Amino acid sequence: MKSPMRALALTGLFSLAPLALATSYSNPEVIVAPSPFKGVHGLAVDKQGRLLAGSVVGASLYQVNPESGEVTTLIGPDEGQADDIAIGPNGEMAWTGFYSGKVMYRENDAAPIQVLASDLPGINSLDFNDETGALYASQVFLGDALWEIDRAGEQPPRLIVKEMGGFNGFEVGTDGWLYGPLWFKGQVVRINPADGEIKVISSDFKTPAAANFDSKGNLYAIDTFSGQLKQIDQSSGETRVIAQLDSALDNLAVDAQDNIYVSNMANNRITRVNPQTGDTRQIVGGELAVPAGLALSEDGKTLYLADVFSLRAVDTATGKVTDLRRAHGSDAEYPINVGLGRERLLVTSFSTGTLQLISRADNSTLAMVHHLNAPSAAVELDDGSILVSEMGSGKLLRLAGADLGERSDAATGLQGPVQMMRGSDGMVYVTQMSGAVSRFNPETGELTNIAEGLRLPEGLAELPDGRLLVAEPSAQRLLIIDPKTGQSEVAAEQLPIGLAPGPGMPPTGIPTALAADSEGRVYFASDIDNALYRLTPQ
Repeated sequence: MKSPMRALALTGLFSLAPLALATSYSNPEVIVAPSPFKGVHGLAVDKQGRLLAGSVVGASLYQVNPESGEVTTLIGPDEGQADDIAIGPNGEMAWTGFYSGKVMYRENDAAPIQVLASDLPGINSLDFNDETGALYASQVFLGDALWEIDRAGEQPPRLIVKEMGGFNGFEVGTDGWLYGPLWFKGQVVRINPADGEIKVISSDFKTPAAANFDSKGNLYAIDTFSGQLKQIDQSSGETRVIAQLDSALDNLAVDAQDNIYVSNMANNRITRVNPQTGDTRQIVGGELAVPAGLALSEDGKTLYLADVFSLRAVDTATGKVTDLRRAHGSDAEYPINVGLGRERLLVTSFSTGTLQLISRADNSTLAMVHHLNAPSAAVELDDGSILVSEMGSGKLLRLAGADLGERSDAATGLQGPVQMMRGSDGMVYVTQMSGAVSRFNPETGELTNIAEGLRLPEGLAELPDGRLLVAEPSAQRLLIIDPKTGQSEVAAEQLPIGLAPGPGMPPTGIPTALAADSEGRVYFASDIDNALYRLTPQ
């Protein structure tokens, strides 16, 4: 297990915790500033007027000051995992653990947390009927069903309807029907919870994510693909754009003054919108959301970063962040790692089982490979084939052919391959959850452990002298390993890495990647505060 996440209170954008280093490197330099959350999803305004926000990867439920932007943890991991949050008629609160499959509940801040339902993978959105107190919840992505949840947690959920098309962020209307989007059909609908009848309200969306009413009964919805907040005419289905925001929108909430709050998972951003004027104000946000895999260009000027909800490029001189792909606004599929080919970026997603090849010249998608078993990394070999590490199967898989349709096992029996890189010697180096760092010869197929007994090693990079730098997030440190002798030494410690994995995550949680340039400067992203750091050799 990684070390527990320290509680962070962020005022404005961020505050920095003190760091201590061993003698090999200078103090870490911030290249991209920290931010709160780990992707922000569900929003709610409770009876006390508090703005609440949930994170799935961060496995926490937060309170956000809408004026100052200060973020404090209300319920931490693992119970706080919240894809959506609902407030009941008496101020009670319920929330959904997307990966845990649980509907959580508590009467007030001082009351114990209860599990009302479990074994509902992908449990996503929920809301109370303010008149009757009934609680409804939907499964999306890992399931497709709508349920009524027993408030006492004694009876199993009642199935209302299934295979709707992804009934995402919904709200109970004054008529008792449930109003919300069908993510996969581009529609906003209403559903009768008594018999599951579905009526389409509007089809004027690409990928609608959530819908809410204001105090006057006006219906608003967000489109995650277009980044638009729209008002819907419930009679005609026609829509009017209230505000143009960025893509990757996730949820919305309305306060007592009818201000609308919108979350963006790719920027850890919450924006307040005045629906009368369309004016917007960012409450909180950041440049990075859940930074993971890294790949550095040959000249050291561009750092490619897999940010889970986006694929990004960072200028190493200025820290400027540029979006290459955004989830739900393009064909990005939750990138967890990125490798550097001669002309291609190799982007892997263990959550969707995909490898995406992207042209470095024009940012176009060259190929998309599906049905991989939790791919964790990819490297390009001399003949143009791709070597993929599968965390799920313990294999190194070689993909070849015009569309990479030819698959063959290059190596088997690995114990949780995490990160992989191509060395200057032509060898492939891979870290394993078992604690080993291994060398793979792509010509002979020989796999040899060069170091063992490490504490869940993850990212690795080659230094200019040929030694390997390896991240041990569970120990919050970096090691230097001589690949010829296996001897190791601590290079840097007490680093802001080592977030404990939340429900549904692999033991590595958010993998910590490393990249090193020709001068020996090292880049790493923090799974604690979402910042990008640089270490310079002394």
